[in-house]
Amino acid sequence: MVRRRLVDDDDVEVRTGRDSAATRRSLVRAARRRFATDGYRATTVRQIAADAGVNVALINRYFVSKEGLFEACMLRTSDELDIDTRTPSTTVDEVITKMLAHVGTGPDGDDPLQLLLLLRSSGDEAADAVRRRILLQYARGIATVAGRDPDDPRSEPFLLRAELAISMLLGIVMLRSSSAAVEPLAGAGPADLDGPLRAALRALLADG
Repeated sequence: MVRRRLVDDDDVEVRTGRDSAATRRSLVRAARRRFATDGYRATTVRQIAADAGVNVALINRYFVSKEGLFEACMLRTSDELDIDTRTPSTTVDEVITKMLAHVGTGPDGDDPLQLLLLLRSSGDEAADAVRRRILLQYARGIATVAGRDPDDPRSEPFLLRAELAISMLLGIVMLRSSSAAVEPLAGAGPADLDGPLRAALRALLADG
């Protein structure tokens, strides 16, 4: 059941039984899918609201603007890609397994969106700065797990290899999600990708 009321002359949809946190999550999920697949400029706030099943006015209420919603999507991606460097038992192989989980599902799944969204420029300087920070943070996390100090200049060659590994995964996700994707890559399942990708990532991230 949906009831409506006027708030400051705006027709804002109020859904019974749906709290603000759930609405926020729905909007971020819908926005991330739109931004990742259609791009920032081609996506409208009305499309996002329709996908989430809420009134478009709620985007301004919770995120101020389209740019604010984009940044919220990027911050969620940062949380999901975060590498826990505080756990001593974390190994490079475990990080590789986590990385592969983000490319193994098909283009209709949500996992690849974390990576695909990192390729999308928002046109907003602040949001794009968040995107760059996430990519660097991801590479630094890999270096830390591998026993490198990312602030040590001697670790720069390893940071380069970590960024190469991330770039490889970004390229795979982009090709699998693109309308120009070709077989067998586009239709490859997790089992098909795991062996060759794991070997390539180990070669890049192995100690030495």
